[in-house]
Amino acid sequence: MTDAKIDPKIDPTAVLKQWQEQEAAVRARMAEPGVLGLDQLKAVSGIDFLRGILEGKYPVAHIGKTLDFIPVEGEAGRIVFQGTPGLQHYNPLGSVHGGYFCTLLDSAVGCAVQSMLPAGVGYTTLEIKVNLIRAMNSKTGPVRAEGKVIQVGKQVGTAEGRIVDAAGKVYAHATTTCLIFPLP
Repeated sequence: MTDAKIDPKIDPTAVLKQWQEQEAAVRARMAEPGVLGLDQLKAVSGIDFLRGILEGKYPVAHIGKTLDFIPVEGEAGRIVFQGTPGLQHYNPLGSVHGGYFCTLLDSAVGCAVQSMLPAGVGYTTLEIKVNLIRAMNSKTGPVRAEGKVIQVGKQVGTAEGRIVDAAGKVYAHATTTCLIFPLP
């Protein structure tokens, strides 16, 4: 996870450029939003499913299109989503709605748990705790939600996540508990 303090050694301009290039490359190969059939989903491990989304083999989630965020990195136990908050995400008070923070973090921490699951096993969020520590607005620029597994067992998985900007500034952090179950 990114440290809560801004690292003076980070060049935000270089990081921003790297993030924008990575996002463009992922978007160029992504499939349209959709839902994978249960038989197809049961046949692959969680990490293979998530890699399939990143490679454009499987459809992306509709919620990502609705809120304009995508997965940009994934490995077993760690998933990163990226989005750029805009006016379409605002609440009536003139800042990004808490639901944007929560949905971005729920996707990251939930998929981190999913990345550890074998074929034929699914998950659902039982509980998520989100702390919003800094407002976002349309000038924030791209942010990333990184989810990392804490522990995954046979019935329960836990993960943590943070939303950061290109300078390493933390906007929110979360923990989740997920129920793990055999897919029907």
